[in-house]
Amino acid sequence: MDRSSMLDHFAEELRLARATSGLSQSALAEALSYSGALVAKVETCERRPGLDFARRCDTVFGTDGRFERIQRRISRETVVPWFRDWAGIEQEARALRTFEPLCVPGLLQTEGYARAIHAGGGLFAADEIERQVTTRLDRQAVLTRDRPPLLSVVVDEYVLRRRIGGPEVMREQLQHLVKLGCGLARVRIHVVPMSAGAYPGLAGPFVIATLPAGEDVVYLEGQRHGQVVDRTDFVQQMVEVWESIRGEALSHQQSLDLIAEVAETWT
Repeated sequence: MDRSSMLDHFAEELRLARATSGLSQSALAEALSYSGALVAKVETCERRPGLDFARRCDTVFGTDGRFERIQRRISRETVVPWFRDWAGIEQEARALRTFEPLCVPGLLQTEGYARAIHAGGGLFAADEIERQVTTRLDRQAVLTRDRPPLLSVVVDEYVLRRRIGGPEVMREQLQHLVKLGCGLARVRIHVVPMSAGAYPGLAGPFVIATLPAGEDVVYLEGQRHGQVVDRTDFVQQMVEVWESIRGEALSHQQSLDLIAEVAETWT
C-alpha cells in the first residue's frame, strides 16, 4: 500500500491516544469491536482505516471527530488524482442526479460488486483493488449523514442484467438497491426499460451535482480520466439530456419492483 502523510498521521494519533488511555492493542480492539490484528496494522500503516473504524476511535477516545477528519483526508489522498475534484464536490452537494447505462453507480454498490468491477480485466494489483473498494465504500457515508443529498439515480435495465462477479454478487447487489430505495427517503432509483429503445442516455454516463449555493456542475468519466464541467451552456444541455432520460424511465416504485423481480433471476 502506498504511504500517505495522513495515513502516518492517523497511525501516530492512534498510538498516542491508546498510550494516553493506558490501553493495549487487544483492549482497544475489544472496545472498537475490531480485531487486534487490524488495530496493529493500522498503527503500523499496513492497513488504511475505514470510516467506521475512525468514528469508533472518536467514540472510544472522546476526540470529537478528530479521527474521522484525518480518515477523510486519507480518502482524498488515496482517490485517483483525476477523481479528487469530483470527490470533494460529491461530498458537499445538496443534490446529485446520476445516469449510468453500464453498471451500478458507485454510491450504490455493494462491496462484492465494487470488488468485481475493479478486479475485472486484471488491470489492478490486489492491494490497489482493496484500496479502491474501501475508498468507494467510504464515499457512501454521504447517503446516511445528517442532511444527506437528494440522490436521483437512473440506470438502464441492462445494468440489472449484466453479469458482474457472478449470480450471488448480482443478487446481493440488486437486493441492496431495493433496500436503499425503500429505506432511504432521499434516494430515488429509476430504471429505463429495454423497451425504450434508442434514447439520449446511450451516449454515456454522467452526474449533475447541485452545490450549496444552487449552481449545477457536471461530471463526465472516461476509462482513465474524469472531467468536471461548470460551463453554463454545457450544464444546461446536460440538464435537458437528464430530463429526457428521466422521461423514459419507470417510476421509483415500478423500478424497485422490476429490480426485485430481476434479482430473483440471479440464482
